[in-house]
Amino acid sequence: MIRYCNVLSVFVAVSLTASASDWTHWRGPWQTGVSPDKGLPDKVAGNVLWTAPFGSRSTPLVMKDRVYLINYEAKKVMVNGKEEDVAESIRERVMCMDATTGKKIWQHTFPVFHADIVTSRLGWTNLAADPETGYIYAHGTQGLFMCLDGKNGKVVWQHSMGEEYGRVSGYGGRITSPIVDEDLAILGMVNTSWGSHARGANRYVAFDKRTGTVVWWSEAAESRGTYYSAPTIATINGQRLLIAGGADGSVFAIKVRTGERVWSYKNFSVSPINSTPVVSGNFVYIGHGEESIGTAVQGRVICLDASKIEKGVPKLVWQVDGIHARYASPVIHEDRLYMPDDGGWLYCLDTKSGEQNWKFKYGRGETRGSPVLADGKIFVAEVAARFHILEPGAAKCKRLAVEFFPGAGGVDVELNGTPAIANGRLYFTTADETLCVGTKDGISAPNPVAVEPMVKPGKIAHLQIVPAEIALHTGGTTSFKARAFDEDGNFIKEVGPEWSLPTPKPPPGVKGTPPALKGKITSDGVLTIDGKLSNQQSLVGATFEEISAIARVRVAPRIPYLNTFEMLPDGVVPGGWVNTQGKFLVKTIDGNKVLAKVNNKFSPLISRGNAYITLPSSKDYTIECDVHGTKVNDALPEMGIGANRYTLVLAGKQDPDTKKVAGFLRILSWDAVPRIDKTIQFNWEPGKWYRLKLTTDIQEGKGVIRGKAWARGEKEPAKWSIEVADSNPNTEGAATLYGYVSGNFNDQPGTEIYYDNLRIAPNKK
Repeated sequence: MIRYCNVLSVFVAVSLTASASDWTHWRGPWQTGVSPDKGLPDKVAGNVLWTAPFGSRSTPLVMKDRVYLINYEAKKVMVNGKEEDVAESIRERVMCMDATTGKKIWQHTFPVFHADIVTSRLGWTNLAADPETGYIYAHGTQGLFMCLDGKNGKVVWQHSMGEEYGRVSGYGGRITSPIVDEDLAILGMVNTSWGSHARGANRYVAFDKRTGTVVWWSEAAESRGTYYSAPTIATINGQRLLIAGGADGSVFAIKVRTGERVWSYKNFSVSPINSTPVVSGNFVYIGHGEESIGTAVQGRVICLDASKIEKGVPKLVWQVDGIHARYASPVIHEDRLYMPDDGGWLYCLDTKSGEQNWKFKYGRGETRGSPVLADGKIFVAEVAARFHILEPGAAKCKRLAVEFFPGAGGVDVELNGTPAIANGRLYFTTADETLCVGTKDGISAPNPVAVEPMVKPGKIAHLQIVPAEIALHTGGTTSFKARAFDEDGNFIKEVGPEWSLPTPKPPPGVKGTPPALKGKITSDGVLTIDGKLSNQQSLVGATFEEISAIARVRVAPRIPYLNTFEMLPDGVVPGGWVNTQGKFLVKTIDGNKVLAKVNNKFSPLISRGNAYITLPSSKDYTIECDVHGTKVNDALPEMGIGANRYTLVLAGKQDPDTKKVAGFLRILSWDAVPRIDKTIQFNWEPGKWYRLKLTTDIQEGKGVIRGKAWARGEKEPAKWSIEVADSNPNTEGAATLYGYVSGNFNDQPGTEIYYDNLRIAPNKK
């Protein structure tokens, strides 16, 4: 943990040794996939101490005699002799069990929304645990990043990463796992937000682990899509670094305490990285299973010397091509690197040369879980219902046992996660259950972690403003602090800088300069937003000893809210909105200002999008807006509005023979499943304006969601057009505008979507 001492101006890092052999990081106490425990079983059969009927796709964590999982909960019904989930009841959850008995202690459930990920891929991130506070950190499929009290499961703090910061979920479940280091809870993602974050990129954000305050942002890499690589923490050349694979196919390192990028190695993969690196001393080991840069051969494993950096690039020690290390992460122990591929082969490579010692076929097919090593054995799962225990040697590998988990109805149970080792026992999950495996000889060994030495910092080289980003309303106030760090990222002291409200640079592709923040900031960093301010995004600046820093401030719309877009110049987006720049823009159409969906980019990240208007804590409101869509060839758009994480969508399809358009109106929540989905026929004409209206009524744990649509200029219908009940309602959520452009193949202009006369009003009591 970080201790700030203004008097001594020194940095002291104190190591906290977890009790017994706790497994508080998904790759173990040293983040290498290795445990010091002894007396572990050489087979599963006959050594199962308990099972619990809670499955998962990820790694269980063990802390203070408790086991923590992330998964999902749903009611089951029989359909044609087979159990199926009741879509309306599906919720993601974090749960806690007794490590000795498997008895459930608590669970915290939360809804899924605004995600393209299906049920079977929920709970695929790994949890992070903090021994100092006892807190558990989870990143949900929908983007909820939460800190839970490990004792009782209560929420300490929470952020909605999509609605607040424009996090992208992707289609295959590839979202990232958090990590806790010192006083920070850190999360990576692909996002597109506002201002300098309007361009999609692979960014990391660090929160104060106790309060959820944003401490820093870091743009770590470009983005070629979503990725799954989890970060590893290591100290190299006196710098505490976060090292991970990137969404652009690179490997990079940033300073943990400041977010500054130190190096990047791009001669690696043409696609995003899903494997996690391991670090031994100064050396970084990582693999991928995609096309490699510089060759047509798929798959590559590399070793980088991160102590030797030239022009921001670490030295390549060796590389081995042809190993499809697509998902699983390696184990490093002594002078051997154990790297699994995605087809069930385990490679043993010499850590110094990359020379192959042996390879062993342990699995029959696809593998995603990473191996762990303890007591001279490797424990690893394959997707096709098999758990393997191996004995690796210097020249060969021996299979000790394999356990098959048959599923009901002839369908195999998947094993996607990585085992955990704690208390002299092995913990792992299948899709259906959690198992604790051990013997009477199991020995729990302590996990000593090296204590960072006391460091006398150098000269001030970096200034950090906290909070680094904050959302306020008009008239709101907050206090900022400035912290000084040396060039290695060591904290020096808190300083009193000169504060300012600078004029931000225009976002890419936008003409004109955005205005400076309208408000006042005092000499001690207290910001007060103008009470008459129209909504805005801008900056707070600080300068100390000629070193400057900025913080991002979003002034979010209050409810009631009205926007006709008439006061905005073409090419911009409304102030205070998130996930809007680059996907929407103001246009003048027939002399009228409207908000338009960008329709000339083929990327699905741009073609489809939600513009988040209010804060995610908004509730008890009604949203209405005029919408207009055009047809391109046979393609029609989807256009809609959202409240409380429900979306009212106007869409349609054209009969290829008759050329007639069949229109429909839908209410959705989490459309990838969909959890809530009601559709009625509503014939609408392309090129004509319609008004949409959506409201939610949430009372006593039940919800009724109502929507209506009518041609603009006509009288509003007295009755709601469509209505749906939700027994597990979303109780809050940002107001949104939704659009999905089609017919824009190869960046040719597709269907047009326009919005006008937006109104958000509180529900009448």
